[in-house]
Amino acid sequence: MSKTQPHILFIQTDQLAANVLKTYGDKVCQAPNIDWLAETGVVFDTAYCNFPLCAPSRFSMATGLLASKIGAYDNTAEMPASIPTYAHYMRDLGYQTCLSGKMHFVGPDQLHGFEKRLTSDLYPSDFEWTADWEATGFKGATDIRMLTRSGICARSVQIDYDDEVTHRAVREIYDVARSADERPMFMHVSYTHPHDPYLCTRDHWDRYDGLDIPSPRVGLLGEGEADPHSLRVLKQHGLADADVPQDVVMRARRAYYGSVSYIDDQVGALLEALQASGLADSTVIIFSSDHGEMLGERGLWLKKTFFEQALRVPLIIHAPDRFKPGRVREFASLLDLLPTCASLGSDGAWDEAVEPLDGGDLTAYLETGTAEPERTIYAEL
Repeated sequence: MSKTQPHILFIQTDQLAANVLKTYGDKVCQAPNIDWLAETGVVFDTAYCNFPLCAPSRFSMATGLLASKIGAYDNTAEMPASIPTYAHYMRDLGYQTCLSGKMHFVGPDQLHGFEKRLTSDLYPSDFEWTADWEATGFKGATDIRMLTRSGICARSVQIDYDDEVTHRAVREIYDVARSADERPMFMHVSYTHPHDPYLCTRDHWDRYDGLDIPSPRVGLLGEGEADPHSLRVLKQHGLADADVPQDVVMRARRAYYGSVSYIDDQVGALLEALQASGLADSTVIIFSSDHGEMLGERGLWLKKTFFEQALRVPLIIHAPDRFKPGRVREFASLLDLLPTCASLGSDGAWDEAVEPLDGGDLTAYLETGTAEPERTIYAEL
């Protein structure tokens, strides 16, 4: 490993709203490991996804290109294998690349530049979800049951999956530490929590005993008040004519907070592995999410809107030996992660994108806390 090339661990959550974390203003979220990353790292106050839906957001992030340029419009899209991703670029810089977790890759290419993939995906990798555009009577995949069935669970498919993601990633960290391969590590650990269903274990539920989880600031709007797109999203999620009681709203929100605490436990396991393996001081940690979560604001849940709760994501870059802890107020987006990782992996010398990227290098922000005062961030839907 080059003396200037750090290991890079990218921890990605799914559907984590920035405003739920204490570093972004929440008062009750129980996530001490994420809090520690924020306190000792660089926090981007206004970071956004570029498409508030899982697969298109991840594909834009991975390629550094807007979804419209790569044909990614929904969760059934096949990302073209001909377009290089951050994994390709990091391998070109001499990194060993590894993916543990979900990425929504559809089609025969399930690596997209990664040398190793430690787990299968959580969702179909074939075209099972592709819509029949000639069919009539389409019914959305979600309805009010995602709220009425929220609360405590013993286990779930999501918990089983994310437990495996952590187990495999921790084992890989130790393998890297004892390997004769001197190449630095670029590892993407990608979880499905706190994505709905709004369920958590009793342990994570009980962490909020006696705590006042906030209600939505703006509830369901009255007739004639909601914009056309919000009405469309409500209908798509089976909530257009639903009467969701306040106790159900708060139960779903508490379960969501519990899922955030679950993710924090996984982050803690990764941090512990880095420390125990001796890699902690030489690893840059990036923490973010693919998009946010409406969580009942304006009566909306999930994503697919341009409201702040769905579009804004947490972004923390932790490397206290390289960058002074602090906060960056200028705009950033997930499109910036590819050029930023490549810059970190080349000591700022990387400028070899196959084609012009839509994202920019954030290392100047990391070093000084400021860079371009007037920056435009694009998002699509």
